[in-house]
Amino acid sequence: MVSVSILNVTSYTGLELLRLLANHPHFRVTSVTGRSAAGQRLGQVFPQLYALAGGACQEEARHLAKLEITEEPESAELAFVCLPHAAAAEAVQALLQRGTRVVDLSADFRLRNPSLYQEWYKHTHPAPALLEQAVYGLCERYRERIRTTELVANPGCYATAIILALLPALSAGLVSRDVIVDAKSGVSGAGRGLRLDTHYAEANEDLSAYSLGGHRHWPEIVQELDTAARAAGQSYEPGLRLTFVPHLTPMTRGILATCYAELRPDDSGRLPTASQVQALYRDYYAGEPFVHVIDQPPHTKWTYGSNHCLLYVTVDERSGRLLVLSCLDNLVKGASGQALQNANCMFGIDERCGLQGGAIYP
Repeated sequence: MVSVSILNVTSYTGLELLRLLANHPHFRVTSVTGRSAAGQRLGQVFPQLYALAGGACQEEARHLAKLEITEEPESAELAFVCLPHAAAAEAVQALLQRGTRVVDLSADFRLRNPSLYQEWYKHTHPAPALLEQAVYGLCERYRERIRTTELVANPGCYATAIILALLPALSAGLVSRDVIVDAKSGVSGAGRGLRLDTHYAEANEDLSAYSLGGHRHWPEIVQELDTAARAAGQSYEPGLRLTFVPHLTPMTRGILATCYAELRPDDSGRLPTASQVQALYRDYYAGEPFVHVIDQPPHTKWTYGSNHCLLYVTVDERSGRLLVLSCLDNLVKGASGQALQNANCMFGIDERCGLQGGAIYP
């Protein structure tokens, strides 16, 4: 068994990791931190832990419930860091120095350029020397590098949905550099901290756009899509021109991102058809356990609680645009589930391990 530490277990992502790890046959949580609840047992803070596992896994559920929450992590082979940005980088440095492999769920190691990090996160990067070492944690793109790294930078939730939606088209040079994304997310994407706009009375029965001046996932989306296009021999100089508008929706979980891009004609001046683009997407993601190209527009409930990303691909023949709808659970494939998928990959375990569950419906 691989010993596991979760830093900031009282976050939504920390608790989701507990849910997923309770039934994992190769990982065992041995240390959890959370300063606001330090000194308490996990079962006191989260009584739902007793219902996390059933049958033969009841012993593991009791083990988790009895764990004491500490301020500092104990020694472990693997750590999931669920701390806010800047604080995460400092913790990651200490963990790596003691020989712990790390999956960081913050934004601290997603951007390769420390100047970009300072621009978007308003902090001087605490550990710029680690940026070259960190691997962006999208298994569908960096699987081989993730297997051997000591540090994975888990992608953002919006970034995961949008990158998976556009990778095949940009890698094949099917579209122009102008891309528009209209994305909607559930309230849990804002975390557990108290904010006026996420109070029930404010968010319920409401729909609103936010971060119109630039969402923090924008630079990692552009970074990864530009990198993928160049690696495939496609030129989008001087870079992808992305307009990304996120919206807050009155639901707990889920992301639905609708991506629009102008199609490029082939040498004969013809645009690709919907069936041709769908075939390209199915071929690109063939064999991927968690990305599925489906035949109808997805609903967020179709991924609720699962690590799956559903893509619906079509062509608007009137405008000559590619449309890709990408749907996932922001706390699973958008965060903790993807973190576990990355950890499985790091330790040579089947990526599906602990993540086989389907969506909760209705």
